[in-house]
Amino acid sequence: MSDSECIRTFKFKFRRMELRKEKIIEKLLFVSALSSILIVFFIIAFMLKESIPALALGWDFFFGMTWHPSHEQFGIFPIVVTTFVVGIGALAIAAAIGIPTAIFLAEFSPRWLRNIIKPCVEMLVGIPSIVLGFFGLMVLVVFIRDSFGGYGECILAGWIILAIMTLPHVISISEDSIRAVPKGYKEASLALGATQLQTIRRAILPNARSGILASLILGMGNAVGETMAVLMVIGNPEIPWIPSSILEPVRVLTSTIVLEYSYVVWGSMHQHALFAIGVVLFVIVAIFNLVTTVAVKGRFGATTAIKGVIGSR
Repeated sequence: MSDSECIRTFKFKFRRMELRKEKIIEKLLFVSALSSILIVFFIIAFMLKESIPALALGWDFFFGMTWHPSHEQFGIFPIVVTTFVVGIGALAIAAAIGIPTAIFLAEFSPRWLRNIIKPCVEMLVGIPSIVLGFFGLMVLVVFIRDSFGGYGECILAGWIILAIMTLPHVISISEDSIRAVPKGYKEASLALGATQLQTIRRAILPNARSGILASLILGMGNAVGETMAVLMVIGNPEIPWIPSSILEPVRVLTSTIVLEYSYVVWGSMHQHALFAIGVVLFVIVAIFNLVTTVAVKGRFGATTAIKGVIGSR
């Protein structure tokens, strides 16, 4: 066998080995992807299995006004209402601060100032929720109690803490969405004689709307699903009710599970009701994520940034 034939034979064998390696890697990647799907499926299946007895209560569970497990009363309607009250209020504060901040960073801020503000905002993501909760408990709750009266542990404290946790998502995604709008839109508006503020209001923000909306929906999902920080500052009364003031203590879905699961009797209706609360919470957050994913497909929104934040969750 000549040298050239030996080289061709070696290249052929080497190529076959490479193809086999690629097929093995492809199968491993497929198994990894499949295992992720199966893990989610089994979690959902287990939660549904354990929650069916409580979900079977129907109207009494979903729209019952009293949560008192020791009296076999498992109405979650007040808890669901207060969960949305706390989440929506926090989102309103985050939007009022975050969207103007995003506009400033994208359109007005000099580069050196943006390089200071942006890392500081993103640093909020890395602060553990229990640290923020402890800050809220020791500082914010005391301030509210001394300034406005009441217990201090209330809806207002939950709003502020959750708004701080939601701000990085709102600011980062909204800023990226504004920057993603083609520069030609801004240049055309300025060329027609519009001021910079008019250009932002009438040309840039309408085209960045989908990304900004997605940041708010994603922030709402984070606020609804947050546990430890909100647990430490909202009061968590033993028997929850629908509040009439932002200075009243409340209980949300996540804190109910954390507080009561340590002493629940396994196999009791109480245990099934807590799993059912988990299912309700899962459905709410899944809907928010689905709406966010749909909003990502809108015009110019910061698709990569939003998908990255969703993936990190």
